Amino acid sequence: MNTGYKKSVMSIILRLLVIIAACVTGGVLLFIVGYILVKGIPNLSPELFAWEYNSDNLSMLPSIINTLIITAISLVIAVPLGIFSAIYLVEYAKRGNKLVGIIRITAETLSGIPSIVYGLFGMLFFVTTLQMDYSILAGSLTMCIMILPLIMRTTEEALKAVPDIYREGSFGLGAGCLRTVFRVVLPSAVPGILAGVILSIGRIVGETAALIYTAGTVAEIPQNVFESGRTLSVHMYTLSREGLHINQTYATAVVLLIFVILINGLSAFVAKRITKGRGET
Repeated sequence: MNTGYKKSVMSIILRLLVIIAACVTGGVLLFIVGYILVKGIPNLSPELFAWEYNSDNLSMLPSIINTLIITAISLVIAVPLGIFSAIYLVEYAKRGNKLVGIIRITAETLSGIPSIVYGLFGMLFFVTTLQMDYSILAGSLTMCIMILPLIMRTTEEALKAVPDIYREGSFGLGAGCLRTVFRVVLPSAVPGILAGVILSIGRIVGETAALIYTAGTVAEIPQNVFESGRTLSVHMYTLSREGLHINQTYATAVVLLIFVILINGLSAFVAKRITKGRGET
């Protein structure tokens, strides 16, 4: 009776702690979002979305376009590399292989390296050694290196979560390993893979230090990928550092917040559509 009473008390305490933690987390998130919206929305104006940037309008439109370009280039390169690497590690590499263990440890280590280190590497290698100068391409390649471990690890875990009975059923019907991976395993792992892609997009959009060292801070729409251009986060950092345009900084933060929410919503919608289509077939 005493033991049951203690378990009941502990269960109530743990439940209260979980509820308190959830409320605190939600409250902090709502406070941050609300603070940004209250401070930023009144400062939004048509001048901030002018096609060309100057010291009068402080337009963020070039930065928005640069953000989209860098995000697209980075994902086009990093997503296939990350997914195919994860497929090899899970589906083809022998279990207990030392090389596989080294690759996983390396990926986990790279995930924890500060972004400023990636920026320094990108500046020394892409900007200086390869003579790309400060450019959209140099920034995109640096972002590829940053998000590649994240995509690879999330894809690997998504593939591991697919039940082995799916693979066994496919093999039993006469399908080969390659066909099983692309027609059975990979579609089942799409939600997990897209979760990694969403996290990668968030890291690209929110990155500042690495892009200052590689893509530069020019507030113009580049004519090609070999020209410099600042992203939305770099634009916000530049305005806040000057200390003269705090209102415009808050307005930029609102646009950046909406930008991230729209990207995450679109990614979630695509994942749901793919999963629904998979279930119907």
